[in-house]
Amino acid sequence: MTYRLLGSLALLSFSATVFAQELRTANNGNLVMEDVPVIPADVVSDLNRFQNVRSASFLDWSADGNSIFISTRFADVNQLHRVDRPGGARHQLTFFDEPLTGVLRRPGSNTLSFQRDAGGSEFAQLFLLNPADGTATMLSDGESRNGATVWNRQGTQLSYQSTRRNGASNDIWVMNPDEPDGARLVLESQDGSWWGPAEYSAAGSKLLAYNYVSIADSRIHLLDLDTGEHVRLAGGGEQATSNYPLAFSENDEGIWLITDSGGEFDQLAWQALQPGSQPELVTADIPWNVDAGAISHDRKRIAFLVNEDGRSALYLLDTKSRKYRRVDSLPTGQAYGLEFSPDDRKLGLTLNSPLSPADSYVLELGQRPLQSGALTRWTFSEVGGLDTTQFVTPELVHYPTFDQVDGKPRQIPAWVYKPRGPGPFPVVISIHGGPEGQSRPYFSSTYQMWLAKLGVAVVVPNVRGSAGYGKSYLALDNGFKREDSVRDIGALLDWVAEQDDLNADKVAVYGGSYGGYMVLASAVHYSDRLAAAVDVVGISNFVTFLENTQDYRRDLRRAEYGDERDPAMRAHLQKISPLNNVSRIKVPMLVVQGENDPRVPVTEAVQMVAALRAQSSPVWYMNALNEGHGYRKKENRDIYQQAMVLFFRQHLLDGN
Repeated sequence: MTYRLLGSLALLSFSATVFAQELRTANNGNLVMEDVPVIPADVVSDLNRFQNVRSASFLDWSADGNSIFISTRFADVNQLHRVDRPGGARHQLTFFDEPLTGVLRRPGSNTLSFQRDAGGSEFAQLFLLNPADGTATMLSDGESRNGATVWNRQGTQLSYQSTRRNGASNDIWVMNPDEPDGARLVLESQDGSWWGPAEYSAAGSKLLAYNYVSIADSRIHLLDLDTGEHVRLAGGGEQATSNYPLAFSENDEGIWLITDSGGEFDQLAWQALQPGSQPELVTADIPWNVDAGAISHDRKRIAFLVNEDGRSALYLLDTKSRKYRRVDSLPTGQAYGLEFSPDDRKLGLTLNSPLSPADSYVLELGQRPLQSGALTRWTFSEVGGLDTTQFVTPELVHYPTFDQVDGKPRQIPAWVYKPRGPGPFPVVISIHGGPEGQSRPYFSSTYQMWLAKLGVAVVVPNVRGSAGYGKSYLALDNGFKREDSVRDIGALLDWVAEQDDLNADKVAVYGGSYGGYMVLASAVHYSDRLAAAVDVVGISNFVTFLENTQDYRRDLRRAEYGDERDPAMRAHLQKISPLNNVSRIKVPMLVVQGENDPRVPVTEAVQMVAALRAQSSPVWYMNALNEGHGYRKKENRDIYQQAMVLFFRQHLLDGN
C-alpha cells in the first residue's frame, strides 16, 4: 500500500491524506491512476478504431486564396496543416508537443500568428510562424497569459489581450510583430474583467474592444490608439445586455454587432458611431441566437450563423440593403470558423454533424452579396475505418420539469441517442459545462463508442441556465437558484423512468467542469437513483473554487456563481457544495483531473477524492500531470476513455 498526495498543488492534513489501494502511472509517469484497475487488453483493442477518429477544422486562407490552413492531428495533438485543393494532401507545418490555438494569417503574406501554452496551463504565448521553413518566433514575454489576437488590415500591427501588467487583469496591448520588444499597453482593465480587441478601423488608428463582465453583461468600446481614450458604444446601462462587436462597417461610419438589447435573443445589428446612437436591429424576425459572423474585406457582405434549436443555419447579408437569405446547401449540423477568401469570392468554414467529424468546406460566392454557389468539401477526415452508416443520429425531445410557464410544466430540451435494437437500454446522462454552455447535435466519437460498445443510450440535456434558448432561460440558475438546474436532472430521471426502452435502474451521470459539479450534485441528491458517476475537472466546493481559480478569471466566475466574499452568498455556496454533502453520495465515482488546470484547480478533485475515501466510498482517480482543463493529448485521452468504459462496465452494466 502507498501513501500519496493527489496533486502537487494540494496540502492535505494527515487525517485527509489519501490511503491509496493501488497506484499506477502511465505515459512516462505523466498520468497518475489511483484505484483504477489495469485496463484489459480486450477493452484497448475494442476501442482502438473509435480512438483514431480525426477532424480537420478550417483556420484561414493562404494569401493567394488557393490554399487553406487547417488544424488536424496525425500524432498526439492537433497541429497546423496546409491543403492546396479539395481532397488534397495535408501538408503539416508545425510539429510541437502542444496544440496550437488562435491561428491568424498576417494580411498581405502567408506568415501566421498563433498561441501555444504548456501542459494545459492556458498561459498561452504569442508566436509568429514562417510557413515556408516552419520557424516560429515567440512574441510575448513567456510568462503572462495572452490571447484574442487581431491584425490590423495593413498587417503591420497586432493587438491582443494580456495579463502582462499584473498577472490578473486582462489588458489590451499592441505590438509591431517585427519589433516585439516595443509592445505597449493601450487599455488597462481597471476592474479585472475581460477586455478583448475585436477589429481595427480601416486606417488602423481605432480599435473595437469588448468588456466581458459575464455572458449577460458585455460592453463594446471604441479605443483611439493615438490618444488612448475610449468611449462606450453599447452595453453598461441600467439593465445588463450582451453585446459583441463584429466589425466596422464600410467607411467606418458605424459598426456591426451582435446584441440581445432588443429582446430574448442575440440579434445582428448596425449602430452609428455618433454619441447616443442605438443599435438598429437587422435580424429581429429570427427567433434564435445569431452565434457568430464574418464580414467580407470589401464590407459589402456578412456571413452569419444562427443557432436554431441547437442546429446551425448559415445566412448571407447585403450590408447596403440589409437584406439577407439563408444558404440552403448547408447540411444539418454545426458550422463555425467563417472566413472570407482574400478576394471575397469564397467562404471557408468548418462543418460537423452527428454522423461525421469536423471537416473543412468552401462555399463559392456570387458577384452579388446574396448569391452563393456550390459547397465543396476540402478535407475527408478518417473515422478509424468505422462504418459511419452505423452511427446514431440523436432525437430532440422535451421533458417536463418541476416549475411552470404560463400554467404548464416548463419543458427542458434534450438530445437522445439510442442504440439499435430493442431496449430497455442503460442510460448515461451527459451534462454540459459552462454553465452557460449548450449541448448540440455534433459528432462525438465518445458517444458513438458508448452506443456501439456498451449498448447504452446517451441523454444530453440542456438544463436551465443553458445558452441558446433566450436570456430569461439563461438566468434561471443564477445565484441562489443554482440548485434548480440540479432539480432538472431529477425531472430527467423521472422522464427516463417513463420510457419503455430505457432502464431507470441503470443510469449514470457524466460531465466536465461545471458539468462535473452537476454530476457531484446529482450524486448528492439522487444517489438512490444512480448506478455510477463520472466527474471530469468538476467543482466540488464553490468557495474554494472561487478562492483558488486563476486571478484573471475570478471576477467573471463571481458574476455567474455569486461573490463568496458576501456572507449570505458564501453561506449559500457552502450549503450547496457537494464536498459539504459528501455523506449523501452513495454511488461509485470516477474522478478525472489535470494537474495544471487554471480554471478548476486540482485541489477541487483532491479534496473530493479524500472525502469520498474517508467514508469508504468507491472512487477511481486519474490525474494527468501534463494536462489542464481537460485532456488534449491523445495518449492521455485514450487511457481515460478506456478507464471510463471499464468503469461503466463494472458499475453500470454489472460487470458485463
